[in-house]
Amino acid sequence: MHRFRMKMSLVWPLLTRRGFSTSSENLVASVLFERLPVVIPKIDPVVYAFQEFSFRWRQQYQRRYPDEFLDKSDARGKGDYQIDYVPAPRITEADQSNDRRSLQRALDRRLYLLLYGNAYGAPSGKPVWHFPEKVYESEDTMRKCAESALKSVIGDLSNTYFVGNAPMAHMVVQPTENQSGSTSFKRFFFKSQVIAKNKFDIGKCEDFVWVTKDELTEYFPEQAEFLNKMIIS
Repeated sequence: MHRFRMKMSLVWPLLTRRGFSTSSENLVASVLFERLPVVIPKIDPVVYAFQEFSFRWRQQYQRRYPDEFLDKSDARGKGDYQIDYVPAPRITEADQSNDRRSLQRALDRRLYLLLYGNAYGAPSGKPVWHFPEKVYESEDTMRKCAESALKSVIGDLSNTYFVGNAPMAHMVVQPTENQSGSTSFKRFFFKSQVIAKNKFDIGKCEDFVWVTKDELTEYFPEQAEFLNKMIIS
């Protein structure tokens, strides 16, 4: 019995040290809801020039097949029908009209969901741009808290995929001079991705946008450096 108590006395400080916090109000889970590129990004001119050079270099030393063999290979597969392939346009109507509420834009870039409305830590009654978020309450993990945050916005998580259980980044938010009664809190960012869907019914906000990484700095100019480090690609 004494040995069991001794073990518990050693383990308990470790458990409390690894816990989130004694005050759940100081923790917020935010979700970076991401739509992956739909089309292959355009090749950089330098990369294209190198690929062209490599192709021509290989052409000089490739094996030369007899003309009779090449004629037979060209005739293979020819039939009475022919399929005309017309590629879809890379520039959509949403791109032309700069409709940031649409997922059908910037098809070769990653898009991130931003909400306009009340956010934790913002001045009372003043809507601001923010990621989907939720204050940690009694969830088993912060990942569960992040899932609840996204579910409250889109209603269903069947077309989403959370990347890992651990947060991708975190930051400590200090109160401003106008928030004398507020205290600092920690915000943990979790990544989730859109799966097989091109439109969501976004709720729990006054407005929303789908923006690229470069466009994020328009909404968070003071956090540009942090966002560039958190979002690598």
